[in-house]
Amino acid sequence: MGRRRSAPLNRLFAWVRRQSMKVKIFLAVTAVVAALVALKLCVKDHSHFFVASEAIHFAGILVLIYKLTTQKTCSGLSLKTQELTAIFLAARLCCSLFMEGDIHTVLDCLTLVSTLWVIYMIRFKLKSTYIPELDNMPLYYVVVPSAIAAILIHPYTHHARVGRILWAFAAYLESISVLPQLRMMQNTKMIEPFTAHYVFALGVARFLGCAHWIIQVYDSAGQYLFLVGAGYIWIPMILLAEIVQTFILADFCYYYVKRLQFYFCKKQIQWPNS
Repeated sequence: MGRRRSAPLNRLFAWVRRQSMKVKIFLAVTAVVAALVALKLCVKDHSHFFVASEAIHFAGILVLIYKLTTQKTCSGLSLKTQELTAIFLAARLCCSLFMEGDIHTVLDCLTLVSTLWVIYMIRFKLKSTYIPELDNMPLYYVVVPSAIAAILIHPYTHHARVGRILWAFAAYLESISVLPQLRMMQNTKMIEPFTAHYVFALGVARFLGCAHWIIQVYDSAGQYLFLVGAGYIWIPMILLAEIVQTFILADFCYYYVKRLQFYFCKKQIQWPNS
């Protein structure tokens, strides 16, 4: 029964693999546009995209917690990405407590606590299974540019300037916080399934966040990009940050979906050589 149900999906994957790169790119763009149109038609309140994005991120962290507690190993998991995640979540939570105080605050708090638990497990309980030589991207490569960009470009609202800079810093840092994890995957040439699920969840979360901004710009015929009172550069910059992270994760998500059909018969996902 299971093989019969998966047969159409296998045929679809096989057909896609036989196509040229141009056709694959066209199919990918078509799928993205179709997803954006479906989201626009089905979801009336676009703020729900952010709620869904944060919830999916939290779900991804829960996948890591399950991996750490059941397999008793953190191999293939980047400590630096988790530390960067904790930094931007802490910065965003500080702002959210004073600016919002809603469901976003609750989700950020849950995700931060879970991330700190993951960091504790990697640093202390499962330290013997962590390979720092493979997790070799310096944190300042990511933190310093994000901090400089936040000081120069941040929203202009009635809130305190420090809070606005922190909010921008969290947004910029979030957009590139996954780089150490992707670098570690390339160094190991192997992706464990639970780590792959976590990164894929980040990709879906970022797509939903990016969809919010794209649909807002579309609905306003581009005027949302230069919203008065938000700073003329801030909204284009945050849209660019969302797009950058989406593209950073797009390549991984492509190979993740491509190899999904082999997941149940292999314990690990091989990182592509090309």
